[in-house]
Amino acid sequence: MLNGSSIKIFSGTSHPELAEIIARRIGLPLSKAEITRSGIGETSVRIAESVREDDVYIINTGCSPINTALMELCIMIHACKIASAKRITAVIPLFPYARQDKKDKSRAPITAKLVANMIQRAGCDHVITMDLHASQIQGFFDVPVDKLTIGYLVSLYAEPSAILYIRTNFKLEDVVIVSPDAGGAKRATSMADRLGVDFALFHKERKKANEVSRMVLVGHVKDKTAILVDDMADTCGTLCLAARHLTEAGVAKVYAIVTHGILSGNALESVTSSVLEKLIVTNTLPQRANQAACPKIEVLDIGLVLGEVIRRSHYGESVSKLFHEVPY
Repeated sequence: MLNGSSIKIFSGTSHPELAEIIARRIGLPLSKAEITRSGIGETSVRIAESVREDDVYIINTGCSPINTALMELCIMIHACKIASAKRITAVIPLFPYARQDKKDKSRAPITAKLVANMIQRAGCDHVITMDLHASQIQGFFDVPVDKLTIGYLVSLYAEPSAILYIRTNFKLEDVVIVSPDAGGAKRATSMADRLGVDFALFHKERKKANEVSRMVLVGHVKDKTAILVDDMADTCGTLCLAARHLTEAGVAKVYAIVTHGILSGNALESVTSSVLEKLIVTNTLPQRANQAACPKIEVLDIGLVLGEVIRRSHYGESVSKLFHEVPY
């Protein structure tokens, strides 16, 4: 338990359920803030208690409506800054606009960089996020970024929650880890190496964004339990198509584990009608309504991990230990 006189934890409106889990892990109640919206959608924030010389953590994730969540976060940061908070940390489980991380066509903006600038200019001192879509986003900040990854191991970073789930629920001798695209090969091979299981991947070609035209499987999967791993599931078109190809290739069962279950458009219908046994997502985004609408969705709780990161950050302890074991 932390000393409540020196730390304050605030929640935005995007994912209050996760904020409550994090606060319980730390052993403190959520601090009070009043957040309202005008008739034209302007956000108004009033910090309802003193934060002077406090270590402040503001929890708000990048879920729909994304622009409202982002502006709310920036306004809350600014409100705490001008109220003389000692340090302000933004806890953003899903970083907004993370997929717009590069200039991929003429006159296209790098929106993830713009978002980083907004958060920093608002007065943020530190950022905690999970499984950034692209690692170069860390370079967009002049403030420290702690990146926690679910389900894959890169360099010094690893998140054990997905691996623990697989060890607990599957016979490893039957498992093959599959990347739905070549871009996720490093993530999948790292997980496969850590589990000591086989690896396969798909090479995919796109006609346009979120629409896959062709997928080619590379690797041996026959009679195996295939587990697709990725950082996010949006429309789920790729995951469902990959699952179908895996079934045609002779796998016994197909599961998918992703960090961010965005599940937009017809994603829930696609998953329900697909050959996927389960789609396992974390609660970086609210999932209660999605679970009610789709019985195939299962949720891994990362609130305890984020709570422990906050505790370690507050006391100046290393967070690298969390890349190798699950906190209890």
